[in-house]
Amino acid sequence: MEDFMLLKNQLCFAVYETASEFNKLYSSTLQPYGLTYPQYLVLLALWEKDGVTVKEIGEKLRLGTGTLTPMLTRMEANGWIRKERSKTDERRVYIFLQKKALNEKKAITKTVSNEIQSCNIGLEEYKQLMERLNQLHRKLKERER
Repeated sequence: MEDFMLLKNQLCFAVYETASEFNKLYSSTLQPYGLTYPQYLVLLALWEKDGVTVKEIGEKLRLGTGTLTPMLTRMEANGWIRKERSKTDERRVYIFLQKKALNEKKAITKTVSNEIQSCNIGLEEYKQLMERLNQLHRKLKERER
């Protein structure tokens, strides 16, 4: 292998560049809906399970409350979600999808799917990429500190 320390040989840089391209793809795809990529992730989480706490969303998306709270406030102002404080524990805030999020789900997911397909990634390749990225993620998390 060529010199390991060359930028073009760094796995971290390849991941960074790929993530940057994904961000561009999703930003342009979601822009007509007035959504950012992190907001889309919130919708994905809520489409899987509605009526969860802010803490649960943060854990699922690995986002802190400092990032999540203002984003949820904007999403609520734009009609995507509704926040509701728990009657039994004021510290808990539940997030519920609004009609807009339910009505737009099919259109958003179709648009995103079309963009991913435009990258010429077949289903089998997609599954393999997901498997390899999940393996890499696990290895990074499990490394000895």
